[in-house]
Amino acid sequence: MVGLECFDGVMASRTVCYNELQGRVKLMANDLVRPEQFFLNRFGMNESGLERILGNALERKADYADLFFEYRSAEGLALEESMVNHTSKSVSHGVGVRVCAEDRTGYAYSDEVTFDRMRIAAEAARAIADSRAEPHAAVQVGGAVTRHQLYELESTPLDVPIEERAKLLRQIDELARAYDPRVRNVMASFAAERKIVMIVNSEGRVAADVQPLCRLNVTVIAEDEKGRQVGSFGGGGRVEWSYFLEQERWKLYTREAARQAIVNLDAVDAPAGEMVVVLGNGWPGILLHEAIGHGLEGDFNRKGVSAFSNRIGQSVASPLCTVIDDGTIPNRRGSLNVDDEGTPTSRTVLIEKGILRGYLQDRLNARLMKTEPTGNGRRESFAHVPMPRMTNTFMLPGESTPEEIIGSVKKGLYAVSFGGGQVDITNGKFVFSASEAYLIEDGRATRPVKGATLIGNGPDVLTRVSMVGNDLALDSGIGTCGKDGQSVPVGVGLPTIRIDGITVGGTRA
Repeated sequence: MVGLECFDGVMASRTVCYNELQGRVKLMANDLVRPEQFFLNRFGMNESGLERILGNALERKADYADLFFEYRSAEGLALEESMVNHTSKSVSHGVGVRVCAEDRTGYAYSDEVTFDRMRIAAEAARAIADSRAEPHAAVQVGGAVTRHQLYELESTPLDVPIEERAKLLRQIDELARAYDPRVRNVMASFAAERKIVMIVNSEGRVAADVQPLCRLNVTVIAEDEKGRQVGSFGGGGRVEWSYFLEQERWKLYTREAARQAIVNLDAVDAPAGEMVVVLGNGWPGILLHEAIGHGLEGDFNRKGVSAFSNRIGQSVASPLCTVIDDGTIPNRRGSLNVDDEGTPTSRTVLIEKGILRGYLQDRLNARLMKTEPTGNGRRESFAHVPMPRMTNTFMLPGESTPEEIIGSVKKGLYAVSFGGGQVDITNGKFVFSASEAYLIEDGRATRPVKGATLIGNGPDVLTRVSMVGNDLALDSGIGTCGKDGQSVPVGVGLPTIRIDGITVGGTRA
């Protein structure tokens, strides 16, 4: 890890490892075209050695085994109180060995990528997943997986000089403070990473990918005699640095964060009780992700603990609702050429016109449920076992305009953006906090409100959708999903929708 500090805008290195780190990054850039060659060259891997490790993992008659190699370079930069006061650089690498036997999984990993360490990890994983399955045929490595080409970039933000990124953060600070004299503080951050991954499995298949990812985030604190409020906005994806400069996106992020903070200064206390709620498009899709999406992941349904278990072919939502998970949208934060098991990602229809059509599957749960993997096996790093996770999850658009939807409501709540939330997978109950919301009075969005929370049940909420807008939007590229202690980047999306009856928790009756 390399740490840098900034005093009055002057960068000061705290270690002597920077040149070595830059050399590693350059080496990594030279292997972008054929990422599998990176591991073969850098760590002395070869096909016969990989076959021996996989054969060792399968000795106790396991059903399946795979190796997950990862090399990650990451950088972060942050501004507060008009100073770039924190930067970081890190490089990590390692390999994970997974052994699957019936419904048991053994997993072990090492941050030393050597055949000796891999053999030890394979023996440990094999012992955990000890099975009475039939002996596995000898492994022959060599079949390459055809991957998508969703983010073939000429360069990544890691290639941009740190001075240029620091300059942009200072420009963000100046623009936000000029937005309104009530702006008291600005916090901006930029984070980027480049991962090279390779997956080799006991079926002899090899999949490799280079996965860039970056995010720019702006938080603004505004204050007046009525109190203090916060606004936040940002974006990114699997994109180049120029993405933030095109169409002056960084200015859009900055102004939106400042606008939200200023709007909330004039917010009144949110009403409480059951009412009609209109969700805005884009980021409010986080409610769809949490309240419905997790319940459609294969592991929860195989174990029978989801509210959607054993309901394929049944009506679970309004006929207006079609819900998709799509990991193949170019350059999106949740998209991948191949998932973390080496399966190409796909577009999966989860709910079609209210009817449940399928679940999100990794290899293990697909095999046990006698279906096909959907390219949704994901993990945080080589130190984590894969599991079924979402990629980019959204609802398809309808025919109503946003104006028609809001105009149809005599009294209700218009939720434009959300902060935190939580859901209970077993029953679908959720609680979400709205970071920007407005009263709807006589068909018009009027006063902003603060302290509004939405309380409901995911499957029940979908049946109450009575209007769906024609304005589907995906979020700007800020989503991170947590599950079982693992975090992965995701995308969400939603058109404007009307829900006839959600309990709103507020401070005003």
